[in-house]
Amino acid sequence: MASIKKILSLILIFLFALTSLTSCETDDGNNSNGQQETIPDSFSEYFGNDISRDFIGNVIDSNKNPIEGVTITIGNETVLTDSNGIFIINSTNVNERFGYVKAEKSGYIHGSRSVVPSGGTNKVTIMLLEATVVGTVNSGSSETISVANGSSVSFDGNFIKEDGSAYSGSVDVIMHHLDPADKDMAMQMPGMLYAQNNEGAERMLQTLGMLAIELRGTGGEDLNLGEGSISEIKMPVDASLMSIAPATIPLWYFDEVNGYWKEEGQATLQGNMYVGNVSHFSFWNCDIPAEAITLCITATNESNNSLSNLWVSITSTTFGTTYGYTNENGEVCGYVPSNETLELNIYSYDFCGDTPLYYEMIGPFSTDSNISIIVQESSDIIEETIIGNFNSCNGDAVNDGYVQLTYGYQTYIDLVTNGEFEINLLRCEEDNTFKLKGSDYVNLQTTDSISYTFTTPLTNIGSISACNTVTEFIQYSIDDGETVLIIDGFQTGFSEASDAVDGPSLTISGSSNTGNCFYMFGNLDDTVYEGSYDYFDWNDANDTGFNIQECIDMTSTNNNIIFNLTTLGAAGEYIDINFSGAYEDYNGNPHTITGVVHVFRDY
Repeated sequence: MASIKKILSLILIFLFALTSLTSCETDDGNNSNGQQETIPDSFSEYFGNDISRDFIGNVIDSNKNPIEGVTITIGNETVLTDSNGIFIINSTNVNERFGYVKAEKSGYIHGSRSVVPSGGTNKVTIMLLEATVVGTVNSGSSETISVANGSSVSFDGNFIKEDGSAYSGSVDVIMHHLDPADKDMAMQMPGMLYAQNNEGAERMLQTLGMLAIELRGTGGEDLNLGEGSISEIKMPVDASLMSIAPATIPLWYFDEVNGYWKEEGQATLQGNMYVGNVSHFSFWNCDIPAEAITLCITATNESNNSLSNLWVSITSTTFGTTYGYTNENGEVCGYVPSNETLELNIYSYDFCGDTPLYYEMIGPFSTDSNISIIVQESSDIIEETIIGNFNSCNGDAVNDGYVQLTYGYQTYIDLVTNGEFEINLLRCEEDNTFKLKGSDYVNLQTTDSISYTFTTPLTNIGSISACNTVTEFIQYSIDDGETVLIIDGFQTGFSEASDAVDGPSLTISGSSNTGNCFYMFGNLDDTVYEGSYDYFDWNDANDTGFNIQECIDMTSTNNNIIFNLTTLGAAGEYIDINFSGAYEDYNGNPHTITGVVHVFRDY
């Protein structure tokens, strides 16, 4: 589980990739029941009918930083990633069993991800590898380029341009070795481990290593081997996999146009290196094939509510483990080996430890299948739902945007629909605070990252607004009505004691040219400032809590407002408070209020 936890610390992903290996078998072209396999005339017949699906994803570099301006293509739809490395493509055409996402940007080798599309929002993460030149060769000269781990490629000096014409001059060689023992390989590799074998049949793959090779001319143009040329490639096998590495293994190259692997040739094990000959360059892969089916799993709780953002692993004793996340419908889909009994484990997030929330032996499956499972309630796991509204700086509902919720080391990304969002997750008792940031994908406006406290089981954060130029604000809404937004006239301060009360106190005020004012006073706990407080009683100097009566028609009668002080920074840093609850006005009428304070501390 250590490697799973490291992957969980990244932005939410939706992918299936073989990442652990135990043993290997050869593929004889027949299924496990000894019956002759039926192979369609066209490989695309495996993909099923055209369907429309929604996608959201993020693109990161090898240091896990977001990459802006990446060109993302799904079918005929093309967009660019924003400053957070996020892309959104809704209602795009894919196939029932296959969707292909391409990611390209100058300075990086071509990246992609293939998925079995689910019915909800499909989430993908792509890690682009830098197009680092590891060596230079020249046309007309036989040369070999090697890197530190022993990977190498030879050239006979014959190169062509993309249009097939001959190329003459120096050639920059870009090369990356992808090791299955590397926890990041699943995000770095193209497509998914899904392939077409020599007979035209579909297979899932068990990888023992990949080699990415791209060639660039002096003008930056893509090059490849000339017709009839052969290059020898070598790639090492990780020491942990040597015991299962066969003497010969099929070679597969990645078809960047269609988004899957194709069998072509084989490699021989020489010491700890696989050695093979190739006639063109792309990603090359040493893999053992298996017959595959698609499996979709839907997870719900005992009340039949969908459980999203769960980490699902499926393990085959022969072909290793695949991973994926459930979407907002509680569903995750991917390829698994057919006719094998599989181990299904479902985990919460790493705060909750290594023990799975759910375990079952499933299968074998001989055809595409769907199963539903019920995750039993646990006293150690808390179900949370976070809802809210996301508006533009002008107050209009954001229709094409997303929110990022960060809890601990994990960030959830969810789409905004008609200005509304809902995020479901499971958490542990160790931490009850989270941060939220909204991004207007069309207008390229964002909110600040704001701290909140869970109000289990439902947390309604009210409204947030995307205004890049607004660095501090106070906003609140009474009876779910129009949001009051104050963005200037702030005075904030913290002191160890005040004339009115004993102990540390906090004052925050703000006003706007529309006549709205806001005044908040808090008498804090002597030792732990941050935390949850109820309403402060002015008549009791020893009481702790917050009071916001001064500018709002609010009494102390039946005042059940809860205030969560999540951040109390030093002078010049942020103070974050969120509050919600019920109260009575001076006429005895009941009301509800929700609000957020995100201001700089003056002293």
